Amino acid sequence: MSRVGRLPIEVPGGVDVEIKGTHIRVKGPKGELSHTFPPVIKITHEDGTLTVDRLTDEKYHRSMHGTARSIINNMVEGVTKGFEKFLEIHGVGYRAEMNGSKLVLSLGYSHTIEVDPPEGINLEVLERNNVIRVSGYDKQVVGQISAEIRRMRPVEPYKGKGIRYRGERVRRKAGKAGKV
Repeated sequence: MSRVGRLPIEVPGGVDVEIKGTHIRVKGPKGELSHTFPPVIKITHEDGTLTVDRLTDEKYHRSMHGTARSIINNMVEGVTKGFEKFLEIHGVGYRAEMNGSKLVLSLGYSHTIEVDPPEGINLEVLERNNVIRVSGYDKQVVGQISAEIRRMRPVEPYKGKGIRYRGERVRRKAGKAGKV
């Protein structure tokens, strides 16, 4: 039995869960998410808890058991608390600012870059235009938007300039060795 898959999921008050076969819809104060799982997964809702079971012990069924439970748990957590990621901008002249709901980035290119957030995602600029907060109720979309923003100017290893996740460690390389 999967250690992750067998854990029950507590459904807090104010969250509606609707299950139709292998399709689940979770609606809460922050938004609504839905997902369809393969038919090898069985989801049950009893007394404010969700449980995930699998049909057999085949390898594919075992792999989907823990994955399905994690996805459902992230859906419940997302519609109640939400998720957020922080990106830090390092470099002289590199900055971010908000223009309405759009994020405008100046990253050393000859032009500025505008990022228009999808529905359900909030972008904020904090701390002297050097920190970006990406927040929303869908964990996958929050991570995807964060990765797309980071990819616009990844951290280079010599001076450490670029966009990085908060807490990310960047391995620095030594530059050219000068004449002795």
